Amino acid sequence: MPSSIWMIVTGAAGLLLGGFGAFVAISVTSKARKKGASFEIAKMQEDARREASQILREARVSAKSDALKFKDEAEAEIKERRKEIAQQEKRLTQKEENLDRKSDVLDSKLRNLERKDAEAEAQKARLSAKENELQETIARQIAELERISSLTREEARTTILEKLKGEVESECGLLVRDIVEDARQRAERESQKLLAYAIQRYAGDCTYERTTATIPLPNDEMKGRIIGREGRNIRALESATGVNILIDDTPEAVVISCFDPVRKEVARRMMEKMIGDGRIHPTRIEELVKKIRKDVDDEIFVAGEQAVLDCGLQGVPKPLIHLLGVLKFRYSFSQNVLKHSIETAAFMGAIAAELGLDENRARRIGLFHDIGKAVDHEIEGTHAAIGADLLRKYGENKEVINAVAAHHGEVEAASVYAILANACDALSASRPGARSETTELYLKRLEQLETIAHDFPGVETCYALQAGREVRVVVVPEKVTEAQAQMIARDICNRIEKEMTYPGQIKVSVIRETRSVEYAK
Repeated sequence: MPSSIWMIVTGAAGLLLGGFGAFVAISVTSKARKKGASFEIAKMQEDARREASQILREARVSAKSDALKFKDEAEAEIKERRKEIAQQEKRLTQKEENLDRKSDVLDSKLRNLERKDAEAEAQKARLSAKENELQETIARQIAELERISSLTREEARTTILEKLKGEVESECGLLVRDIVEDARQRAERESQKLLAYAIQRYAGDCTYERTTATIPLPNDEMKGRIIGREGRNIRALESATGVNILIDDTPEAVVISCFDPVRKEVARRMMEKMIGDGRIHPTRIEELVKKIRKDVDDEIFVAGEQAVLDCGLQGVPKPLIHLLGVLKFRYSFSQNVLKHSIETAAFMGAIAAELGLDENRARRIGLFHDIGKAVDHEIEGTHAAIGADLLRKYGENKEVINAVAAHHGEVEAASVYAILANACDALSASRPGARSETTELYLKRLEQLETIAHDFPGVETCYALQAGREVRVVVVPEKVTEAQAQMIARDICNRIEKEMTYPGQIKVSVIRETRSVEYAK
């Protein structure tokens, strides 16, 4: 601060000296010109000296005042700095103390960990020693047991495992029997409720229709008129309808034979019409066939529309409606296929509603499940595969197509609807009065049931009872245990389900009994 004051004083003195020098120079220069002005110059010099002295005094006072001011400010700043430094030193001291405390804690924890590691190593060593001691004890005990029992370790293990296997098989058989019986009873109760509910919801006929190709005649003379001169009438009939007309020794009857149910129906109606009015000739036959065929086609479409309406379906293509109508003239074991399809749709819709499934989709599958039977006499393959191909052709849903293809187990089911279709198909087919069965198929099924039961070891004899609804199997008690009898019953059921086709269910009863007989003489 004093150096700045002296700089100001020095500047002021320099200024004064410069002014004085300039003044002297001017005076010397002008002396030659104006000699009479010396007095004025002297006066001016005196004034300049006084003014310079005054400026110098003021500069010195101002410099001292500024120096004092700068000194006070410097001392205040130094005091503030010292205060801040003291606070920082205090904080640093506190941090050092905290770090020292944390260091002590960490050192303590480290010492504890080292102690625990040492204890763990010691414990591990003790455990290892005890394990070795235990192994040695077990080895001595095994050697002693082998000496006492005269059996090696492997022989003893085999003996124990065989004994345990027999006990476990017995317990497993009893447990399986209890579990299966409990599950069967629960499933039977629930399924009976669902099926009873579905059947109650649908009111169908309990009698079945029979299709026949036999046309009654009023008298045997009508046979000659049907044949016509040189057989021209019967040839015209067969050519126009595409059926075979059989005229044999059966009194007052002719037989119509054809695989196509629609052609058979057209021929039947035409024969009844011609026999009724008595006019039989080739021209009449052609006219009548065209008229009846048109009537049958209209009836087919109306029947298909009515079936779709009864099931509450929408968006069904017209070709599928026509195929559904064809099923009206198709019979399976004397059951009308269209009525069977409507029944199946009703059952599926009712059960799907109870199970929380899509009721509309279920009814659609039920109505379409046998649609392949409308053309199975024209296309090679099973009716399930043919029906799936038809539905695929007309853009049906993939789930519907799979359910139709899988409802007889020919392909793998991709949804629960396929299983439901299988169950409802069997429900409609097996209800009382729905279908008839030939004696040959009935006897074949009974024989197959007994053959399956005889294939299992320990079976002494078996009987098919209640028209094939039950199989009673008698086993040899010395060869088959109670647990094995339960397993045999289950295995027989599995084979029947895989190898046979039957309506409803078949009960399998395995009988194992021991009789002690003595005679008193």
